[in-house]
Amino acid sequence: MKIFALIAVALAAAGVMAAESGGSARFNVATYNIRQLNAGDDARGDSWQRRHRVVADLIRFHDFDIFGTQEGFHSQLEDLKGSLPGYDYIGRGRDDGDKAGEHSVIFYRTDLFEAVDHGDFWLSENPESPGLGWDAVCVRICTWGRFRHIPTGREFLMFNLHMDHVGQVARRESARLIRDKIIQLGDSLPAMLTGDFNVDQRSDAYRTVLECGLIDSHDAAAMVYETNGTFNDYRTDAFSDQRIDHIFVSPGIIVEKYGILTDTYRSDEGGEVKPAGANAPSELMIGNFKARVPSDHFPVRATVVL
Repeated sequence: MKIFALIAVALAAAGVMAAESGGSARFNVATYNIRQLNAGDDARGDSWQRRHRVVADLIRFHDFDIFGTQEGFHSQLEDLKGSLPGYDYIGRGRDDGDKAGEHSVIFYRTDLFEAVDHGDFWLSENPESPGLGWDAVCVRICTWGRFRHIPTGREFLMFNLHMDHVGQVARRESARLIRDKIIQLGDSLPAMLTGDFNVDQRSDAYRTVLECGLIDSHDAAAMVYETNGTFNDYRTDAFSDQRIDHIFVSPGIIVEKYGILTDTYRSDEGGEVKPAGANAPSELMIGNFKARVPSDHFPVRATVVL
């Protein structure tokens, strides 16, 4: 446990150093599993073609300044970038280290942040090249960036990942690998870790992340907006108290607000449009549309100060 204590001290010191440098940086960080292109989703009416504008509008309306995405294919990320003027992203495809397969990229506002340095590593015994790790059933990647907050000059590290949905050993060892990378790349900077961890707040892998000195923004926040868990399976009537999408921060980063954003939208299923009813204005018409969610995960957003 000595190494965990040393990491916690280092991360706390980073927060103190940032505080003493003058000029706080306040912004919104988020994580969003946008759901990969999938023929089954298309058949059910949840195609990316239908969803991507809603996803982009949600991001813009809720003022995501910097955020990690999971599952997105290159074409989806380009769609998002085209719908998010003023944003860019870093990150490579997990299958070949270029554009193939799912990505775990970090989007950021270019007027607010500069990507000073960035890279990717795989969640495996050989993190420098694509490949399965431990008992994972999918190749998994983590994208990281060293960012400068342009208005204040503050720098910080951000990591974004998607842990395996089956391999329990892989999830635990991935958390330990992240711990090591924070030490390797940390340089006494504040750090944030976002992603779809495929484990909730009661799991061993979740506790391993906490042991490396990071704090769950959910627990650190002065205000929490949480009416559901983070996985919805494309169901508008689903409920869970489990959070599998997380934002972790290093000590010294203040978390003002945390929220799980359960926005929905409506799709026209060809139903009849009728007057709203006797208690409504006669001009008001209501159609029989279907309630949908933009992804099978709800995004998580936190307002932080460093």
